[in-house]
Amino acid sequence: MANGFDKWEEKHMKWLKYTLETTTEATDLIIDMLGELGIYGVEVIDKVPLTEAEKKQMYVDILPESLPDDGKAELVFYISDGAPDEDSSAFYNSGTGIENVATFYSDELIEKIREGLEEVSNFADIGSGAIYISETDNVDWADKWKDYFHTFKIGKNIVITPTWEEPENISESDIVIKIDPGVAFGTGTHETTRLCVEELQKYVREGSEILDVGCGSAILTIAALKLGAKYAYAMDIDPVAVKSAKENLLINDITDDIAKLEVGNLLEDKDLCEELYKKQYDIVVANILAPVLVPLTPVIVPALKEGGYYVCSGIVKELADTVIEAITSSGLELMSNTVDGDWVCLVARK
Repeated sequence: MANGFDKWEEKHMKWLKYTLETTTEATDLIIDMLGELGIYGVEVIDKVPLTEAEKKQMYVDILPESLPDDGKAELVFYISDGAPDEDSSAFYNSGTGIENVATFYSDELIEKIREGLEEVSNFADIGSGAIYISETDNVDWADKWKDYFHTFKIGKNIVITPTWEEPENISESDIVIKIDPGVAFGTGTHETTRLCVEELQKYVREGSEILDVGCGSAILTIAALKLGAKYAYAMDIDPVAVKSAKENLLINDITDDIAKLEVGNLLEDKDLCEELYKKQYDIVVANILAPVLVPLTPVIVPALKEGGYYVCSGIVKELADTVIEAITSSGLELMSNTVDGDWVCLVARK
């Protein structure tokens, strides 16, 4: 049971945001130094361009334009403030540089950081080494996005509703899908998810069997099953996504006998592919990104029944032709090419 202080802390806890100005050359050394002081989770803000390996790992289609690297960096970290008095709160809100203040609640910590910076300066240029501070409230950022996710409808009768809302004006023909995506992709609000759901409404039949590759929150799996599919096999390379998917299946009263979830990567796991090919599916849906869909398409074609449909999205318009080439070269017939904003959804038939 939470005591009085716990309740006060939950409501009034303040966090001090520390910003340390330095150089990209010294960044790693300073982060190591901060770690020795028990400071972890440091955010690095710089203009260092992504490496090719990082781009590949992120599966980024189009990177935002970035400014030239100027060698400067900011390191940002947060430390609990406890319960400061009014005077210190006024200072914390000012964003004043620490070095200009004679007395400070975190004097000891600042002194240790400065000693560490002096040591690092023997090995690398640390730049100005200036430290700035500001105060922020105790906001549960992991749940803050929920303020912007509300019940909405896709197509004629698919109603997507967050678990923390009770949908209103629901008709008998509406199919309600309850979703709590957590950190997994798939609330239904993104164009690619909506496009996939709309295609599932066209092609799912009573008794259809579905393969959902890159399932995220499992919103497409749930939609297919509620539209009449009798079985779905969903997978994602991210264990956190699969955990979220499992919770969403339970929320929607979908049992293990009609939905299988698995953590796996079909591009790297040959044993998983062999297991997958033991069964074929009426519909394969993959809402991922074009750089993944291109090598993935020929891998999943053997899991598609003759006459079955391949629904894929997560494709920016500029890369649609690349995915279409992968589809047709894998022996599939392109059936439709639907565009919504900057995004494309392709449907092909085996």
